[in-house]
Amino acid sequence: MKFTKLALLLTLTWGCVAANAQQAPAPAATDAVSLPTPSSTAQKLYSAAKADLLQVRSLLKSGRTQSSVGSGFLVGTSNLVLTNYHVVSQFALDPDTYTGEWVDTEGQRGSIELLAVDVLHDLAVVRVNRYGTGYFKLDKPARLTQGQYLYSLGNPLDLGFAISEGAYNGVIARSFYEQLMFTGPINAGMSGGPSVTVDGEVAGVNVSKRLDGELVSFLVPAKYAQELLKKVAPDAKPPKDFTAVVAQQLLAHQAAMVDQLLAKPLTAKAMGPYSVPVRESEQMRCWGRSNDRDSFSVELTNCAMESSLFVSSSLQTGQVQIQHQYMKSTGLDEVRFAVLSSASFRNEAFGSHKDKRLTGPICTEQFVKNSSLPMRAVMCVRAYRKFDGLYDFALLTSSTDEGKMNLQSRLDARGVSYENGMRASRAFLDSLARGSKK
Repeated sequence: MKFTKLALLLTLTWGCVAANAQQAPAPAATDAVSLPTPSSTAQKLYSAAKADLLQVRSLLKSGRTQSSVGSGFLVGTSNLVLTNYHVVSQFALDPDTYTGEWVDTEGQRGSIELLAVDVLHDLAVVRVNRYGTGYFKLDKPARLTQGQYLYSLGNPLDLGFAISEGAYNGVIARSFYEQLMFTGPINAGMSGGPSVTVDGEVAGVNVSKRLDGELVSFLVPAKYAQELLKKVAPDAKPPKDFTAVVAQQLLAHQAAMVDQLLAKPLTAKAMGPYSVPVRESEQMRCWGRSNDRDSFSVELTNCAMESSLFVSSSLQTGQVQIQHQYMKSTGLDEVRFAVLSSASFRNEAFGSHKDKRLTGPICTEQFVKNSSLPMRAVMCVRAYRKFDGLYDFALLTSSTDEGKMNLQSRLDARGVSYENGMRASRAFLDSLARGSKK
């Protein structure tokens, strides 16, 4: 497979605000993809840079079969290579099964030693048994102005090393950690490669693209690569257990995420006679819709963080989502309406006991009342099998104060500590309210 950075997004291009989009570097190798002929400037840049470009491969130890492919680049004249965390995640988290290999533009290859990862910004540093020529320097960040040309380098679709042209179009603040928008092609296999200015200054590291747009790609700003490199000495010994390193970084993320969520009271939104908590910010967007049926009406509100953290090809986490559903009878009697709302409540999913990433959900159910609203509440908690101290929380509530109307609300907090999961759940539960009848 080619590496794909998965990050759930909610955007205005959802097909009339209705579908999930994914942020990922590219289609599969079987898809027909043609790159434009590079300009003379791009050709000169590639000629100067190609000696320091590498393909970064993840191999199965048994049989040395290629499992995934990304890119990387040698930093200065050192033997340190920058790439994405998601490119090396397989041998970072499962070193007994996978190992790493580099291949350069001349076809030479060698082994890889993983030294450091930054899961929050999707970066990694590896050490190889060759040295750079000094082309890619990260002494200071490139100064960028919107619209200036950038040149992205890597190995798209495992077809060979290439360079693509595009433009810098500002900093994206909708992800929890800032990224640069690159209006140009970044295809699968280019993840971890550099994007440079016309002068060869590193602007950022290729990381992802939008699947629902044209030439909407993203870079990790070079400043985060600089910060990670400062933590790595050329002769450094790698950590013995990267799973523990990743867990520590995820715990740091969830603390910042929940602190930001609860830094001020959740915003109150009216839904019928109820007041429900939402949060809108640069990282979190809310969408709503309504649907009138013959005998009842439904109003929906959904607020979700627009990005999540890539941990592995099967796990993305570090995200909060809030959902509300207000149902009102326009023709059903109380018994039939109760059957309808109860079925909606029962249909909520909390995860499988067969999931290898998390334990089965442990759920508790109670009838509770906050300052103004009686509710039926179910809380389910799941623990991460590989990452100690991390949990997924799901809190589902259903109002019990009216026979012909019903409010169902849900909070999902993924990849949080137990303390912060309880803290967010309490704040959410306390913010649900009943106002005057309408």
